[in-house]
Amino acid sequence: MGAGCWLLLASLAATSRAKAFGRCQLAHLLQREGLDGYRGYSLADWLCMAFYESNFDTATKSINADSSTNFGIFQINNRLWCTDEHSPSENLCRVACADLLTSDITDDIICAKRIVRRPQGMDAW
Repeated sequence: MGAGCWLLLASLAATSRAKAFGRCQLAHLLQREGLDGYRGYSLADWLCMAFYESNFDTATKSINADSSTNFGIFQINNRLWCTDEHSPSENLCRVACADLLTSDITDDIICAKRIVRRPQGMDAW
């Protein structure tokens, strides 16, 4: 195999780790995973939050003024919800922050459901 083929394979492997969803594609997935109406929040609420937090991109990572970091499509924070190698965390979702950056958003959805079950609800975002 030539160098061009290896480069192409490496590029494809790297892009398969993260994903920028289309609005309709994400809506179908969130509905299938039971978020439409979950804790009183509509599918539109979830889509709006994901759009403003990450523009539907699972690879989104942002650093806050307090030096904490938000991860993934829902921008889940490492202070309380996930664990990484840089900061101590309560890790209430029992997930590695890096796992929130992949194209499989199952763990993101499970964690988002846990977040909205708290008294602050979706205002946590």
